[in-house]
Parts: sequence; structure tokens; C-alpha cells
Amino acid sequence: MFHQALFYFMLTLPPLSLYVHIPWCVQKCPYCDFNSHAQKDDIPETEYIEHLLTDLRHDLAQYSESIAARPLHSIFIGGGTPSLFSPDSIGQLLEAIKQQIPFSADIEITLEANPGTVEAARFEGYAAVGVTRISMGIQSFNDDKLQRLGRIHNAAEAEHAVGLLKSSGVTTFNLDLMHGLPNQTLDEALHDLHRAIALSPPHLSWYQLTIEPNTQFASRPPKLPDEDALWDIFEQGDQLLRAAGYQQYETSAYAKPGYQCRHNLNYWRFGDYLAIGCGAHGKLSFTDGRILRYSKTRHPRGYMRGEYTYETRWVTEDERIFEFFMNRFRLLEAVPKADFMAYTGLPLSVVAEPMARALAENYVSESAQHWQITEHGKLFLNSLLEIFLD
Repeated sequence: MFHQALFYFMLTLPPLSLYVHIPWCVQKCPYCDFNSHAQKDDIPETEYIEHLLTDLRHDLAQYSESIAARPLHSIFIGGGTPSLFSPDSIGQLLEAIKQQIPFSADIEITLEANPGTVEAARFEGYAAVGVTRISMGIQSFNDDKLQRLGRIHNAAEAEHAVGLLKSSGVTTFNLDLMHGLPNQTLDEALHDLHRAIALSPPHLSWYQLTIEPNTQFASRPPKLPDEDALWDIFEQGDQLLRAAGYQQYETSAYAKPGYQCRHNLNYWRFGDYLAIGCGAHGKLSFTDGRILRYSKTRHPRGYMRGEYTYETRWVTEDERIFEFFMNRFRLLEAVPKADFMAYTGLPLSVVAEPMARALAENYVSESAQHWQITEHGKLFLNSLLEIFLD
């Protein structure tokens, strides 16, 4: 019975996206644990793009059973600092990708950019080659805080870059902003939000600074706001964003109606994504019920020797349950029970006991067709997820 259910549930594969990682940046920020490498010499754009495309060809051949004729729903070019690459290089990359795998008619193509590495002609160039969305890493509008964070731009340059972006022809854009910065007060955090809102971004990622292992901040920790101060910042900042017309749709993401990031939504809805580039991580589902996770070689030296794939592993049934809810409960939308069956290949009965515990703790509410995280569950998300980890 279980194997019949597994086969039936996996007939419909989730949407397919592509993540492209460009690892270089001007300098490494002290809080950053992403796979990024400061590059003092010229960046090998042309050579790296050739490797990206060879990497993609290998994946398309190796995982053809999963990819089949699925079109790309979204592409996200992250880093590092992808805006260090010229519009011509990004255009060549996108055109070559399209020749290998079809694009959906309304594909979202996002490029990350930093205010210190862009100019007007670049934004216009990115729009001309097909980029539909720019994600701009502002982090703060306080010059002292920016310097403490190791950023290469100041507040005036950030606002100027957003002005250029808005007139460039790019369809939409996102601003990245942090709170809970070293020695940050409530007034400073809200002032950052006021300046961001004044620029009218359709999407605003507003997330708390955390100290991650293997970063400069981990070895020399700065003084961060305490728990009470962080709660005041979030509570008042959340009210400010809602009053400005933004809707929180994920733990740290706010958007005007209709402007959610489709690529990230696919991650959080347990969709599939190909991954190319240094340290990129991918996930692919197969119609027979298997789910594969894989990662690519982190360092550019190894990657550009043609050593693309670092690790592959099949996701166990227990891991599927935890990973599904870990992603879906980041979103504030209701979770269709049908998605759990379709995207994990498992029957609802396997989560009956842990879901009953989550309901009893008022972490989740339930209807015939959906589960919904509660306000209480949002506050105790880790406790909720631990139920499914057990």
C-alpha cells in the first residue's frame, strides 16, 4: 500500500529553478559565512562562465530523468557579488542556459548587486539581457554601522544606486537590510527602515544579524543588542512595515502584494532547483519517489579544474518530513496537505502523531486541506520544528 501511494504522489514534480553562484567579492565582510572570496586580481569572467555552462551540461545529462522537459521557473544569480560581472557576461550566460533548458514564459531572473559595484549603465545592461529582478545588499543607512559591517559603500551611495536602479528598466527589485547590528539602538534600527521605505522597494528583506561560525565576528564578537532590545526592534519595525503596505510572507521577507520573490518561494515550498557554481547546493525529485541533494566544489581553484560536484546524497524519509516542514513553516501561508504528499512521496499518516503534538501545543491549526502555523507557532518555530525532527 505504501509503495502504491509513493508512486502516485510523486507523479507531479515540483517547479524547477536554477541557482548560479558567483563567488568573488571586493572584500570579505566580517559577518559573512557565504562562499565568497575576495579577489584582488582580475576576475576570470569568461573562463568561469565556460565552467558554469559545462557544469550545467553535466547536471542535465546526469539527472535527465528528473529534469525531463521541465522549464525553468526562476533563476537566481547570487554570490559573492555577481554585479562584478559585466552585463555582457551575464547575457552570454543566460542565453547559453536558455539553449540548454527551456525558460517558462514568465521566468523570474534575479541578480544580486552591491551599491559599491554598480553604475547606471550596468543596471540598464542587466535589464537588456533579461534580468528581471535586482536584489540590492544595502544592510544599513548608517555610515558608522556600514563601516563596522565591512561594507564598501556609504548611505548616500546606496540611495544613489537605488535611484539608478529604479530608472534602469529592471522589472522589480529587492533591498536587503539588517537589524540587531553592533551597538544598534531601537531608534537607529527604525531610522534604517524609514529610509528604506522612503525608496519604495517592492520587496524588502529585513533580517537579524547573527554571529556565524568561521567568520571574523565569530573570532572577535561585537556587542549586539540583547533579547529584549531585539524584540522591541522587530515588533516596532514589523508595525512600521505593515503600515507602509508591506506584507510579511516569510520569516524575514516583506513585499508589496504580488512582489514576493518567486525563486525563494520555490525553495520554501520544497520545490526543485539545479545548482551550478562554487559551493552551490541543489535539490532534485524523481518520479519514482527519490529525492537527491547535492553540492558543488566550494573553492574556485578546484571548481575551475573541472572538479564540479563535491557531494551527493539521497534524502531519507525521516529527513524529508523535517526538511519539508522546516521550509514550509518559514512561510506564513497555509500549507496544503496535498503538497506534503506530492513533494515528499509520503502519506499523511506518517506525520499524524507529530502533527497532533503540534496542534496540542497551539503551534499549528488545521483544516481538511491545510495546516497553518499560528502566531504562537511563529514565536516558537524552533520548538515546533523539533517535534518533526524527533
